[in-house]
This record gives sequence, structure tokens and C-alpha cells, in this order.
Amino acid sequence: MVVRNIVLIDEDLCDGCGKCVMPCAEGAIEIVDGKARVIREDLCDGAGFCLPVCPTGALSLEEREAPAFDEAAVEQHLEERERGSTAGKRQVIEITCLNCGTSDEQGTLVPVRHKGQSLWVCTRCLPQLIHG
Repeated sequence: MVVRNIVLIDEDLCDGCGKCVMPCAEGAIEIVDGKARVIREDLCDGAGFCLPVCPTGALSLEEREAPAFDEAAVEQHLEERERGSTAGKRQVIEITCLNCGTSDEQGTLVPVRHKGQSLWVCTRCLPQLIHG
């Protein structure tokens, strides 16, 4: 165990929308019984890319004692998920650019807060959003 940042999910605030699942490149967050959960702490790198997309503010980072981040375990977990061994439990949320509709399979999307909502914007539309 080491002291490090880990994602903390407030169950009372989580509405189970699943928007936090996609930004977690390590696959540490899944929707379980209608709520977002960190399924294994060793999969969470503590980067917090999931935080800004949560519309209810249910996610935060907590510095505490937790298992060390395990990159090899992440690779194995993602491979197993791709083969379908955990796909039945996983909820996939399609994300698209708020401006042009580009999907994450068509381009690079980044999370943004816009007019009080947690949304996504593609890198092509981001300058327009910033500069108007």
C-alpha cells in the first residue's frame, strides 16, 4: 500500500449516467447496480480525467493509502474486457462533440463544462468554443 490519489465516488450524488466510464482509459470505473464504481483501486491511476465530465459532481480525488497503480494489471484488464470476459458488466456510453457530432471513434474528444453541463468537444471545434 502507498499513499496516492484515487478516485472517490459519492454514491448519494451519482446518478449512474456513465459519463465517467469513457474517460477512464484504464477501465477502473464501471457502472455496477446503477452506480459508478471504481472496480479495482490498482487500476485507477488517479489522473482524474473522469472528474470534469460528471454532471452531478459525484467524483473527486482523495489522497489516501491504496494499492499501487499496476500498469500490467491495467493491460490485462483491458485485454480481458476486449475479449468479452467483463463486457457484460460494462455500460458503454456513446460520446460525441457538442458542436459537430464527431464521435470518439472519428476524432479526439476532450471533456468540457459548457453552460452548466458536462459535455465533449472535438479538437477541431475546441478553438471555436474558446474564442467564440
